[in-house]
Amino acid sequence: MPIRPDQSSEEQTQRWAERRAMVGARIRELRQMQGLSQESLALESGLSRNMIIGIEWGRKSVAYERLWDIAAVLDCEITELFTAASAPASSSPYRGGRRPMERPEAKSR
Repeated sequence: MPIRPDQSSEEQTQRWAERRAMVGARIRELRQMQGLSQESLALESGLSRNMIIGIEWGRKSVAYERLWDIAAVLDCEITELFTAASAPASSSPYRGGRRPMERPEAKSR
């Protein structure tokens, strides 16, 4: 009888994290190519903006039914979500992938 692989091993957990990041980066790339904001994708797919952010950054798992919804909004086949993005998720010119906060100019007295 075959032995079931350990689903909680560190290696398996790492593979899942890498796959989530790959799918998320591809969703972000396709969304940006369509000129959609995260908010627009969220509204049209029925997900929250926070969920879209979490998916795009590989922090959130997503049910395959929701992947169908996302693919429909992005006007692509669901299989396109599983191809590697053109650029890695960390390609942002900003440290940590986030744009620095704009600080309002101090008013002079």
